[in-house]
Amino acid sequence: MMGYFRVLRRVAVLTGVMSFTCSTMTLAAISAEERASIGLENTVLTLSGAIRAGNAEGTIPEWKNEPIVPPANFKPGTFHTNPFADDPVLFVITAQNYEKYADNLTVGQKALFKTYPDYTMNVYKSRRSAVYKPYIYDAALKNLDRAEIDLAPDVGMGVVGFKGARKSWAFPIPHDGNEAWLNQATRPLIPYIETWENTLAVTSRGKYVVNKLAIQMHLPWSDPAISDEDFDEYTMGLLYYQTLIAPAKLAGQVVLAKDPSTFNKNFRRAWAYSPGQRRVKRAPQIVYDNPLTASDGLATTDQKFGFNGPNDRFSYKLLGKREIYVPYNAYKLHTVEATPENVINEKGRVNQDFARYELHRVWIVDATLKEGTNHDYGRRTFYLDEDSWWIMLADGYDRRNEIWRLWETHSVMYYDAGFLNPTADFQYDMHAGRLFVSMSDKKNPPDTTWYAEDSYFTPASVRRNGIR
Repeated sequence: MMGYFRVLRRVAVLTGVMSFTCSTMTLAAISAEERASIGLENTVLTLSGAIRAGNAEGTIPEWKNEPIVPPANFKPGTFHTNPFADDPVLFVITAQNYEKYADNLTVGQKALFKTYPDYTMNVYKSRRSAVYKPYIYDAALKNLDRAEIDLAPDVGMGVVGFKGARKSWAFPIPHDGNEAWLNQATRPLIPYIETWENTLAVTSRGKYVVNKLAIQMHLPWSDPAISDEDFDEYTMGLLYYQTLIAPAKLAGQVVLAKDPSTFNKNFRRAWAYSPGQRRVKRAPQIVYDNPLTASDGLATTDQKFGFNGPNDRFSYKLLGKREIYVPYNAYKLHTVEATPENVINEKGRVNQDFARYELHRVWIVDATLKEGTNHDYGRRTFYLDEDSWWIMLADGYDRRNEIWRLWETHSVMYYDAGFLNPTADFQYDMHAGRLFVSMSDKKNPPDTTWYAEDSYFTPASVRRNGIR
């Protein structure tokens, strides 16, 4: 345990000092002490950089390299059966008792309890279910020696990029905010997936229109079929094809986006197809704080997946770790019963009987808007799961540094595919009294067996597939 505390002391020192100095230099390799602290088994840290041990109170368990065994009634190609269906609610956090749990809540969560006196959070047993396939952890181990910060001060407002990493978290032992932030950008992702999503901009009176999206993605980052030698982080990244299929008056609109894995040489390329004009046009506006599709201005483009796109408009500071009640193992929201009419209540908020919150250790990264640039958010505080580096929560502040919005990512472990993936995203806008929802369409389960050649993700393909 003494090695454990030495590592934590080192992280604390680096968090307080190096976050101010590393913006102008590449970090050195990890120390021998750090190397000895991390591994797949019998080490202080796991290969995601998480603390392997549970907490002193026993409310966070030890991480074990034991993937979820698919329940006997799970059928491939359907929504994932809840492996924790027998877990009872341990307690409920309410507007009347939330101060008792304030140390384990974010600023945004506490503001939500103050804004909505009937808001609640059902807290369940904590389960560290984010366990990936061996090749993901093998890559993370290699990244300890080969990954480097690769700054691009002449790109945008100064992109923080990387080089050398492959398939998994670039910096399993992060030394500052830049490295921590790049861990969420390099987290393991499902290589191919087709999803159908419902997007809703809910009014304060609970009214909404369901916008249906068909989305196909290739994410070569964690694709085991692509060798390390063949992968190019500067040209290979997110391939994203989105078609709006409802309501009928808007159907046929297409967004195509192509990202590198790191933005310090190449920028996002995006196109939009309008069925009325029957033309494919470049769409450079689909980035940063451009409104997210069908969000009615309640969410920004770079909030998809918690965060996406270039990172140059904010400065990132690592604030260490805390134990926070976060959305986790959201299998109830993944069921066919979790439709918009059941999940959104008459007050325009989430029916919290579908949501599951657990106590987890999270990395906290505070992002502040750089001088000389613009964004809807003046500051954002991100809470990243230590076992996966997915963004679980984000407190959004306006340009006056007042809390404005709370983003929640409700994810499940796709135990058949071996990857964590969101099933619903919610954002509460406490100024407007409104809610943004993005959730799986329950008529069509996500398909991780879907495949297309990269030629599918081209403007020419959009033109051929254009409807109306």
